[in-house]
Amino acid sequence: MATIAVVCALGVVIMDNPVRSALCLVLVLFSVAVLFFTLHAVFVGAVQVIVYAGAIMVLFIFVIMLLNLGTGEIDKDRMAVPKWAAIIGAGATLAVIAAALVAVPNSYVHPRLADHLTGPDAIGFELFQANWLFPFEVISILLLVAAIGAVMLAKKRI
Repeated sequence: MATIAVVCALGVVIMDNPVRSALCLVLVLFSVAVLFFTLHAVFVGAVQVIVYAGAIMVLFIFVIMLLNLGTGEIDKDRMAVPKWAAIIGAGATLAVIAAALVAVPNSYVHPRLADHLTGPDAIGFELFQANWLFPFEVISILLLVAAIGAVMLAKKRI
């Protein structure tokens, strides 16, 4: 399932058609949900399927179809800077993942997570405690920046 997720994630980036790219993202989300199910995280897997693969992807596909995004010519001068930014960002992401893989042994499972996270109330309790509050806030800021970036990309030039 991890291999399918990686191949479909590459399809998200490689596809020229935005609808096909969104459908590849649906497959990524489903394969991640199956990984959650195999880890016995049934609640998180169900949320992955219902919220992300269902509702959010339907919203993405509606927006793509309403904006009538095609596979027209890409302005090479306009895309030069984001292409380099994407390459630098991908390199930084791979460096962080490599550092995490070296630092954390393969058999590491946090004992509190294995014992206590069984339902939505326990997940919410753990998420808003001091250990997980900062990463939660960082992710919320990252999502806000992504939403602002989407608005900036979608607005028409005057």
